[in-house]
Amino acid sequence: MRKLLPVSFLAALVFSVGSVETAKAEAPNPAMVACAKTCGECAMTCDQCAAYCVTALAEGKKEHLKSQRLCQDCAAICGTAACIMARSGPLSDVICNACADACKRCGDCCEAIPGDEMMKKCAEECRKCETACRAMLKVNAGTK
Repeated sequence: MRKLLPVSFLAALVFSVGSVETAKAEAPNPAMVACAKTCGECAMTCDQCAAYCVTALAEGKKEHLKSQRLCQDCAAICGTAACIMARSGPLSDVICNACADACKRCGDCCEAIPGDEMMKKCAEECRKCETACRAMLKVNAGTK
């Protein structure tokens, strides 16, 4: 038995298709595309670092508790920032500010555990991401 789709669903579908056509016509913002890639890479590294920190905690290295929690949060924020910037979302500036701040804090925390290659790698990725977000914000500040 076939059911009819609600009119509101159909209207939303037609509207979203129209929006997709409009989005295709616009050229991607190069600053946002570059920043989205950097944020995606940082999210992946922070996720790896968070998993690494769980193992370190299990081995009794209590100094990894703060970094594990920060890396998890930073990965979530960076991943969201990558998605929003990849589509040149209207809240790109909001998430990019949050991402830069999260990366600053995560990078500082990871640097506070010296002599550990994973922590060093995470701090470096966070620094790259923070720099990319702040650069994107500067570039796009003049386009509003």
